[in-house]
Amino acid sequence: MTLLPRTLFGRTAASLLAAFAALQAMALAVVWVTVIEPLAARSADELAARMVLAAQTWVELPPATRTDYELELSFRHQLELGEVRARLPEAEAPSLFGDRLEEALARRARQPVELRQGPDPAWTWVELDVAGTLLRIGFLKERYRLEAPLAAAAILFAGALLTTAVALLMARRTSRRLRRLADSAREVGQGRLPEPLPETGAEELMELTRAFNRMAAEVQALLENRTTLLAGISHDLRTPLTRMRLALSLLQGADERLVRRLEGDLEEINRLIDAMLAFARSLRVEEAQPVDLAALLGEIAGAASRREAVRWQPGPPCEATVGVLALRRIVGNLLENALRYGAGRPVELELHCAEREAVIRVLDRGPGIPPEEREAVFRPFYRLEQSRSKEGGGSGLGLAIARQLADAWGWRIELNPREGGGLAASLIVPR
Repeated sequence: MTLLPRTLFGRTAASLLAAFAALQAMALAVVWVTVIEPLAARSADELAARMVLAAQTWVELPPATRTDYELELSFRHQLELGEVRARLPEAEAPSLFGDRLEEALARRARQPVELRQGPDPAWTWVELDVAGTLLRIGFLKERYRLEAPLAAAAILFAGALLTTAVALLMARRTSRRLRRLADSAREVGQGRLPEPLPETGAEELMELTRAFNRMAAEVQALLENRTTLLAGISHDLRTPLTRMRLALSLLQGADERLVRRLEGDLEEINRLIDAMLAFARSLRVEEAQPVDLAALLGEIAGAASRREAVRWQPGPPCEATVGVLALRRIVGNLLENALRYGAGRPVELELHCAEREAVIRVLDRGPGIPPEEREAVFRPFYRLEQSRSKEGGGSGLGLAIARQLADAWGWRIELNPREGGGLAASLIVPR
């Protein structure tokens, strides 16, 4: 199981974010090692040297001049220095500069040193034992903040974020363009001519869009020509068939058995023409509309039950946006096949309504379809061996029409063996 997102934008975004995160980590590591760490160590060492020197100088000065020296340190160097009797109880919170300062003070003063927190949180204090005197030296925290290196790191981070945002914006535009292309391709597959896509943008995308628009127009023209051709041929065949039927009725003294056979052949040809006309009409496109599938199937089952035995158990409403004529045609064809090959036993019609899709099942108790034939029966004019007689078999176009309509609407038809014998024909319709 892959952890990558499924969409092009998601994968592009994940790749870009991973690459920029790695680049940012490396850049920050370099800045830290080459700039921030050395600068913090140098600043801490200079401050430690100044503080130790100030403490040693204070001890060596005559007591009368120490007050003036303390004022001089405060005004010129922003250092507060004085003798104390007890140490501050609260330690300063750890920090990069504080750790480096403690190390430098311990090295220069040759004694363990720990930064202390006083009443004013803006100051940090150091207590040194110099010549038996406990001295407390304080400095302002804000004077030794590492603002310049951190600002550089912030600028680097902001640049990476800006670059990532621009890259993601471009990826989003490309993914939206491809999604529109996929939606238009789906319309072409349903027999519609989508609105021409704008031929703008990068040269490669513009060429792809231009080729798709040209292909969509050509496919639409081919579909219209095919529909017209099928309907025209089927219609034109009726005239010679009518003449042949009239000629048979006018025959005098002909063999009656031969005449009946010829009339049966003409009737079979007429049935094939009707099937071809139905196939041509099935290629026409209709608009989708919201409908209650349960109510619609109830109507289909009721119409079929007036001729044959169809069992239908009404259920709760199941709303879906579908092509109503296409759905009627598919379910009608499946019911017709089930009734024809169901061994004279009742056929069951079921509806299973889930959140994302509805499953319509037509169940019979006939001989079923062998596994190797389940895909072949969807080919036009293909019939199983046992159904090729004129009396029992159909034209071989029912399932072909059903598959054609289902593919056009993005539905699926599945043929599976039914438990206990028979066939379970399922139509899966996304809601």
